[in-house]
Amino acid sequence: MKKQVFEGIKVVDFAWSGVGTQIGRELAYHGATVIRVESHSRPCPLRSMAPFKDGITGLDRAGVFAEFNAQKYGMTVDLTHPNSKEVARRLVAWADVISDSMTPGTLANFGLDYESCREINPRVIYFSTTMQGQDGPYRDFQGFGHHANALFGVSQTTGWPDGEPNLCGTAYSDFIAPWYLLVAVIGALLRRSKTGEGTYIEQSQLEAGLNFMVPHLLDYTVNNRILERMGNRDREMAPHGVYPCEGADRWVAIAVADDAQWRNFCGVVDNPEWTGDPKFDTSQHRKANEDELDSLIGEWTKNYTPEQVMKMMQEAGVAAGVVENGEDLLNDPQLKYRGHFPVLNHSGIGPHSYHAPAYKLSKTPCQITRPAPCIGEHNDYIYKEILGFSGDEIADMIAEGVITTDQT
Repeated sequence: MKKQVFEGIKVVDFAWSGVGTQIGRELAYHGATVIRVESHSRPCPLRSMAPFKDGITGLDRAGVFAEFNAQKYGMTVDLTHPNSKEVARRLVAWADVISDSMTPGTLANFGLDYESCREINPRVIYFSTTMQGQDGPYRDFQGFGHHANALFGVSQTTGWPDGEPNLCGTAYSDFIAPWYLLVAVIGALLRRSKTGEGTYIEQSQLEAGLNFMVPHLLDYTVNNRILERMGNRDREMAPHGVYPCEGADRWVAIAVADDAQWRNFCGVVDNPEWTGDPKFDTSQHRKANEDELDSLIGEWTKNYTPEQVMKMMQEAGVAAGVVENGEDLLNDPQLKYRGHFPVLNHSGIGPHSYHAPAYKLSKTPCQITRPAPCIGEHNDYIYKEILGFSGDEIADMIAEGVITTDQT
């Protein structure tokens, strides 16, 4: 097996919920040893979020937690217990990277803020990711990615023109913020290799998500124009939407960028009489008559499967794509070819599909061999082999409740 790019890097993952945990996962996928720290009294919220295996709830049955924590080791420790300080100290001394995604000040209550960790381990790289950063009037604002979506404007622009703002279906910022942080962590590791110095990295998830609104902020700055909700439509392109296809709840997305593509589109639909109507002859006219145009296109697409429409349109140079559901994605031939969904046998869930990274390193490809840990699954290994506690010390900590074993 080839040496992994992060082999030898040690990560203590105190991250909470979605953003920080993904960074630990990517490092683990490429060779880092990552310890996921939880307690039974305060498990990661992802363990209580659907979907669950067979619809049965349980700390070790949540699919999202499994997805975000593959290739990690799992341990439990009650950081509120006064006798946990030595466990925390040894973790910090061992680590190259420490992750924190809790509300500002939370880890500081346990003596695990950056300055305290640096006193133990001057070379440590410590990253913190919170909703709005570590300082400012809203530093203590608590929330998840859906709240960030609202704050940086995505919810205001998502939905139908005559409807209310929408949640966009997922905690969108949770899938933006990690990649900025991952690059920063890599930079900090490279810097440390030259200087021997650790780094504190601090992120506002709101500011990370705000980068994706830059064109609309610029439009407002220059043109005093606010982006409003427009459903599936585009300011310039028409047609631009999703259209019903053959089958139950089957759809295809089609986008026509200019008049040349419109002519190609007309050829695909076999040039029915309406395609020659002057009200559809230019992009401006098509935008003005978009409701009627979408209805006519839907009458044509419903006679074909979305795969057929996509193939015909793409072969003619028109952008089109199947609106895929979960089953489609797992069976997608391109994703299968690239090995995007490796299956690992999780002890609580059973055989379970995981996402591989969307990138491939040619010389050090990722290795996904270990499913996400059940809560406290690797306590014995971590406390003995990594932290160096004796069997008697471990037994005492279990009896005292420092090492948690049951949810209370």
